[in-house]
Amino acid sequence: CASHPPLNMPNSGVFRILLKETGRILWSYRNYLIIFITPLAFLALPIAVPTPEAKCGYIIIVMALYWCTECMPLAVTALLPVILFPLLGIMESGKVCVLYLKDSNMLFIGGLLVAIAVEHWNLHKRIALSVLLVVGVRPALLMLGFMSVTAFLSMWISNTATTAMMLPIAQAVLEQLCNTEAERDERELQEGRDNPAFEMTEVTNTKPTLENSHKSRSEVSDPEHGYSPAIEQKKKDREAKYLLLNKGMSLSVCYSASIGGTATLTGTTPNLILKGQMDDIFPGNNDVINFASWFGFSFPNMVLMLALAWLWLQCMYLGFNFKKSFGCGSKNEGDHEAYKVIKEEHKKLGRMKFAEAAVLTLFVALVVLWFTREPGFMPGWAVELNKNGQYVTDGTVAILMSTLFFIVPSELPCLSSSSAEEEEDDAGENTERQTQRKLKAPPALLNWKVVHERMPWNIVLLLGGGFALASGSEVSGLSLWLGESLAPLKSIPPFAISLLLCLLVGTFTECSSNTATTTLFLPILASMATAIELHPLYVMLPCTICASMAFMLPVATPPNAIAFSYGTLKVVDMAKAGFVLNLIGILCINLAINTWGTAMFKLDTFPEWANVTHGTP
Repeated sequence: CASHPPLNMPNSGVFRILLKETGRILWSYRNYLIIFITPLAFLALPIAVPTPEAKCGYIIIVMALYWCTECMPLAVTALLPVILFPLLGIMESGKVCVLYLKDSNMLFIGGLLVAIAVEHWNLHKRIALSVLLVVGVRPALLMLGFMSVTAFLSMWISNTATTAMMLPIAQAVLEQLCNTEAERDERELQEGRDNPAFEMTEVTNTKPTLENSHKSRSEVSDPEHGYSPAIEQKKKDREAKYLLLNKGMSLSVCYSASIGGTATLTGTTPNLILKGQMDDIFPGNNDVINFASWFGFSFPNMVLMLALAWLWLQCMYLGFNFKKSFGCGSKNEGDHEAYKVIKEEHKKLGRMKFAEAAVLTLFVALVVLWFTREPGFMPGWAVELNKNGQYVTDGTVAILMSTLFFIVPSELPCLSSSSAEEEEDDAGENTERQTQRKLKAPPALLNWKVVHERMPWNIVLLLGGGFALASGSEVSGLSLWLGESLAPLKSIPPFAISLLLCLLVGTFTECSSNTATTTLFLPILASMATAIELHPLYVMLPCTICASMAFMLPVATPPNAIAFSYGTLKVVDMAKAGFVLNLIGILCINLAINTWGTAMFKLDTFPEWANVTHGTP
């Protein structure tokens, strides 16, 4: 009996090693396992119930798991309807493929081309620095300034690009503030403001201890620097203060990028998915979602959320002392130095070039045309063109204006410099070269190489995959079946349904991309709304915006990941700040949908265009 434990010990150790190695191998090949096991695991559904509804449900389940686990690129998963819908007899291949380049995709492409032009000519950086010069560098005002600028820019360009541009500027300003404060403390020490006699006595009478060995090498080797607990404590307090300020500023930038993207129809992908799904599922909706109507509803909601987010981060990282944070007194030296950093960055941009002015002019013209096409409170410029149908849409305007970026030159044709060079250069052999330089045309504001490098083509396929899923659900009858199954929800008050769905979507989007979340949820929400005779926008609109409210995890959105990559934030910091901000966002959206949203879209009535059983693919 005594010999059994020694024999079993090696066996158990080998078993643990084998188990650990097996787990490591399975984890390494997890994507391949998910890709092959998922379709096989749910294959019983279309075999046992060989109906179009079951087949379509099988495809949606497989795509949902692929999207959530990201075992394949999201865009590749979005192409599965092109394969599976024809193979399972749900839709013809030609009808599926057409859905991948609809009007909403053109609106997305046009909006992105404008954003690429703005980024290419650094116009967004000039706008950002100009606003920060006006706002100032007091902590609370600085945070408010960065949040406002980030939110405004993310309304027009991608949230990721906005965050990537704004965070380095914020880090540079904070570093300058910290360095200036440290230099000020150093000068006070040298000038004897902190009782230098006491410090020198303390240094000479104190033997080296273990604690003193933890001082930095520079402090020990510099004979001019005295050491006292008070000075060391001041240094620790300063570092702790700026660490908190750094965390708050990083979070404020990445959060405001996500919030700002909800304000415009082209600000983030879920907004365009809603537009496309509405047009696909409810083709007779009279263009209820367009640029102007979306902005009218979402912009006030964005401003409210931004203000509350600023107050929450201000209280969390800067404290409740608003007088100190706002800096009601005169500016100190640190403020002047930090202001100088922003001014220096602005100075590097130089004077506004012709290309920047041209991009700004085209950008403003695009926004004006979007707003005035069908403003709602007055006849728009497209009324005459759209008498017999929706001939001119926001997508038409976006492509029109973005095409001009490839036509308008980036410089004014100016020949004066070439003429001057010819007068100064009397050599005959240079005449031909000068003539060639004179005749060379300036490049356009955009070229295809720049667009090809920066255009996220994968999102175009993602949008198309969502539209294909919605059409497949309608054609197969899955939407009708889901609607009938959810009919008992009619007894629940609408505001409770909206609130619960927002909580569900807000939780789901923390673990999945906002694009995949809206693509999966919106067709189901549309079916539910039709079944219980609730205005579809009452649930689809708030849930779409909630899909962009992913604030808790670094992996939830690219802006969060960029902020986390700077190293000052911990996951718990983002989770604590993001949890409250998620609740604030959900409450703000539900307040908006039950107040001015109801008035704008007449959400208290069930529209005739929503009373359909099948959409037109």
